[in-house]
Amino acid sequence: MSPKKGWSQEKKSKAGKKHVTETKDFSKFKGEGLLRIDLACGQHKRPNFVGVDIAKTDAVEVVHDLNVYPYPFKDNSVFEIYCGHFIEHVADIKKFMEECYRILNNQAVMLILAPYYSAVGAVQDFTHVRSISEMTFVYFNQEWLRNSKLGHYDVNCNFDVASMRYYFDPEWISRSEQAKEWARKHYINCVKEIEVTLRKIPME
Repeated sequence: MSPKKGWSQEKKSKAGKKHVTETKDFSKFKGEGLLRIDLACGQHKRPNFVGVDIAKTDAVEVVHDLNVYPYPFKDNSVFEIYCGHFIEHVADIKKFMEECYRILNNQAVMLILAPYYSAVGAVQDFTHVRSISEMTFVYFNQEWLRNSKLGHYDVNCNFDVASMRYYFDPEWISRSEQAKEWARKHYINCVKEIEVTLRKIPME
């Protein structure tokens, strides 16, 4: 089963709260000098990660509105970012990706989990502002932009897709890979979620 973490009701009710950052010294969270952050963690976060969210919970060490930039982390200071069921809520995905790029160390990774664009979960929540597919992330790769003649998009980050995983509806899990791939391309509600690992690479 895939992890589940969408926005809590508490977060939704406080979405209009004025931006505030509570924690500025992150040294105590680094453990072995490697800072890992869990963006929009809500009530739960990954072990050994720093929880970041708009509202204070037991899992949140850093209270910050993730639609407000910059984030309270230094350039190249983060070893790993986990972002589960939040990117579909981001008001400006270009700014979000550029900010994650800024704070990530070179060759560091960001793992993103989101509802897949062809599943009802991608559109049922009125706080979702976009649907996510595997093609969402090619726009944050400089080589792809250049080859696609889209340099005018002025994207100030460069990510490579290190891995990609689809979470299928239980009906499809035992089917052949060929059948699942065909269904992913042609059926709705076949793939429920997509998980993408992005690696920060130098700007070209």
